[in-house]
Order: sequence, then structure tokens, then C-alpha cells
Amino acid sequence: MSLPASPTSPLWASLHQLPDAAPLSGDATADVCVIGAGVAGLTTALLIAREGAKVLVLDSGRPGAGESSRTTAHLSNAIDDRFYNIARWHGREGARLAARSHGAAIDRVQGFVEELGLACDFRRVDGHLFADAGQDESALDDEFEAARAAGLSDVSLTAWPVPGGGPRCLRFPRQAQISPWPYLAGLADEFTRLGGRLHGGTRVHDVMEGRASVVRTAAGLRVAAKAVVVATNTPINDRFAIHTKQHPCRTYVVSLLVPGDAMPLGLFWDNGDPYHYVRLAPSRVPGMCALVVGGEDHRTGEDEHPEARFSRLESWARERFPVAPGSPSIRWSGQVMETIDGLAYLGRNPGAHDNIFVATGDSGMGMTHGTLAGMIITDLFLNRANPWSHLYNPGRITVGAALAYAKENLNVARHYLDWARPRPGGGDDADLTPGQGRVVRRGAHRIALHRDQAGVLHERSAVCPHLGCAVAWNALEKTWDCPCHGSRFQADGTVVNGPAAESLAPAPSVDAGRNRAPAPPLSRP
Repeated sequence: MSLPASPTSPLWASLHQLPDAAPLSGDATADVCVIGAGVAGLTTALLIAREGAKVLVLDSGRPGAGESSRTTAHLSNAIDDRFYNIARWHGREGARLAARSHGAAIDRVQGFVEELGLACDFRRVDGHLFADAGQDESALDDEFEAARAAGLSDVSLTAWPVPGGGPRCLRFPRQAQISPWPYLAGLADEFTRLGGRLHGGTRVHDVMEGRASVVRTAAGLRVAAKAVVVATNTPINDRFAIHTKQHPCRTYVVSLLVPGDAMPLGLFWDNGDPYHYVRLAPSRVPGMCALVVGGEDHRTGEDEHPEARFSRLESWARERFPVAPGSPSIRWSGQVMETIDGLAYLGRNPGAHDNIFVATGDSGMGMTHGTLAGMIITDLFLNRANPWSHLYNPGRITVGAALAYAKENLNVARHYLDWARPRPGGGDDADLTPGQGRVVRRGAHRIALHRDQAGVLHERSAVCPHLGCAVAWNALEKTWDCPCHGSRFQADGTVVNGPAAESLAPAPSVDAGRNRAPAPPLSRP
């Protein structure tokens, strides 16, 4: 799904362009309708189209312009949630399958790059997991043993590879990195070359499930399909089953300049909470590379000061890497879906019909999980055996993650209770300056207030139409974000990210007030 125009823009936007695609102009039929043109949607569409099926892809914006455009594009089989946890949640065989599958996903990406001749800076590099200052180094020993048990026999404990010294680290060979925008554009080009239909600017409103499913757009158009793949970061067709097993997080990235010969290419991850992740990328500045540093994650809607996250990231990077003096920074943020057991949900959607597929729960590894989505869903669609489909089954119940499941749903319950709890402050908007937003209570209602740059006040209901949680103002991206399940809305209330399919409702009218815009009903997304 496409994101709103954002005050922040990823490094890739200064280096590359994403493809355009015309909106759907009439009703259509297809063997498979894929909703979402990010890495999961495009990979799935391309692989199924290669099997001779008639595939149609819909996206609410430009192809690739959703969360996939904001990735830092680490390609890794070193699982973010650590192999000692994967083994605890999924067993030793599950950990081995996780390692093999992510390795196969990297190979699949490399295969596309070579087959299609994509100029996307794909590089095989080493990955380095380290315990930062104050972090428990024994976790490296635990992960070393767990990674070896998972079949990664070439993982080793070694010295920090960056000049100037540092901690010891765990080295994972044959990881990879890529520039994501030209890669996504290459997948889209190959898909359309094979006869696939790709439409941007087409928001899907709902999916009518059945033996022959129908995808309905916000404009009232219909696509009849034998199968539907929902690859929208978080499912828009499901109200409960998946959303109780994952939660949304905001993640932050800064890009700084380093001399091109100051450090080796590689991926770097610390073991902290919040954690950090680092790579080098191309730069338009002669003799320089971009040091791309991400992390400082928090649950969506639970931090009112995102700028402080950037400051911490930049300070952390300057203390540990050879950042050029006076280097300007490019800053952006994104949203990841964290599952309760460290692995994505890829496959048949839990429910009555086996022709609806979902790809969600990237768990910070969107490039490899998204690629796996295409590999697994293609096999399931064709009724072929797949060695990893059980591990990533969206309907799985992970006994070892029962505590995480309980904590996650208690956290969601806390937000509902907070919504109902009386708060001081009423509906005062006198100190709301242009560009700011705030949720206030007005009687029994929560109101989302936003004052635009012209000074006009806009009011919407602050209740997320998905399941009724109260949204929070994202001061960085100028959006209303739902902390329960990750729905996001533009400042005027227009929905931009599921699982909500509707925009924020008009605010209850109490007093028109001065400099206050009327609140007409927004059209369906």
C-alpha cells in the first residue's frame, strides 16, 4: 500500500525512481489478484506469472512506494529475533528451516538480479552481530551456538572489522545488500513484460471471499479472481485472526556520509533494546559512501517525540563509525509488523476459503520475508509441496510464544482502556500551532485535531474504524497512527494504511468555532 506524501524521504529517493502505473479503469478478471505492489506483492506476482497464470496487481499508490520503499534493504539469514529464540518458539528443526529459507530468499533475489540484469547494487557481504557497550556479551555466545545448531556452520566469533577497534562480534558470511528502488522497478518491469497487469492509484476497499473471490475497489470496480493475495504489510481483509498475533512498530533511519575507504562493506547489528542496524550504500557525493543507520524502534502511537529518536541514532553512529565531520543527514521512518514468534505469516489466510493468501509480519526482515512470500504462495497456489509453508503458516499456534501472545493482547486492551479513561484538557485547541495535531476529549468523544499551515483547524473522530482503538498524532510524518493494529491516516483523516479500510469519521459537531474547517464525510478510501 502507498504512503502519504511525507516530510521524510529515504536515501533511495535521491538515487532512483519508482515506476508509474495507471489506475484500474474497469472491471476485470484474473487467475490471481495481488493487492499491494511492494516486495512481497511484486515477487509473488512475478513468480506466479512465470507459471503461465493471468495475474493482476493493484496498489493504492505507485508500485513499490509503500513500506518497501523505506527499507534499509538488509538481506540476511541472521534472524532479527535471534536463533536461540526461534529454536525456543519453533524447535530446533524450525530454526534450521528458518535459516535455510532466508538463505534461499537471498539466493532468489540474486537470481532475479542476474537473470534480469538489474543495476541495483546487489552485493554479497558479511554480517556482524555485536554486543554494544553495556550489553550482555554472553548473548553472542548463545547465538553462536544456536546459529551453528540451525545449520549455519560458517558463522564465527571474530574481531570487530571497522578500523579503530571495538567489540568482538559474530560474523555471518554471505549476507547481502541491495538498492531497493531499482530492484522493485525491475520486478515490476519483468512482470508487465510477461503480460501481467499492474495498476497504481487504485485503493482496494474489501475482498468478497468465496470459491470465486471478488476484490472491490474504492471506486466501485470489481476484479473477479480464482485466488487473492493480500500483500499490504498488514492484512486489510482480516479483522482478528492475524492482528492478535502481531503489533506495529515505528522504526527510524539516518543516512550519514563516510569516506569510501574508511570501513569495509558489511551489515552490522547490535544486540540492544532498542537495537540498531547499519550498512553502507552508494552516495552522489564523490569519494563518499552513505552510512545507513536504523533502529530506535517503538510501538506505533506510543512516542510523542520522534525527533529524539533521530538524535540518538546520529549520536550512536558518530561514536562508533568514521562519519565525516559536518556530514549532513537524511532522515526517514517506516513501519514494521512484529510477530509474537519472530517469523512472518506467509500463506493461506486462516478461514473458510483456501484461495485467499496473506503476506505480513515482516519482523524487521521485509526483503527476505517478502521474497519468501512469493516463493511459498506460488507453490501453495499451484498445489506444489513447499518445505517452509508449515513454518510460516498464518494459522499456526506457537505454544512457546503463548506468553508473548498474552502480553501483546493485554497491551491492546490497555489502549482501549486508555481510550475510555477520563482525561483533563477537554477540547482546547488554542495553543495548537500550524502543522500540529492532537487528540482531545470532547464529552464522551475523542477528537483528532489538526491545524494546517494556513491556520485552519480540521477535526475528525479519533476512533480507528478498524476495531475502535484511539489514534495518536505522529508529529514526524504528520499522520494519525493507530497503536493497536497499525492503521494510519493522513492529517485530514484519509486512510493510507490498513487494516482500516475506511477513513476517520467526521467529528461530532459541537461548536463550529473560528478558523475551523467543516468536516464533510470523506469518501471511502
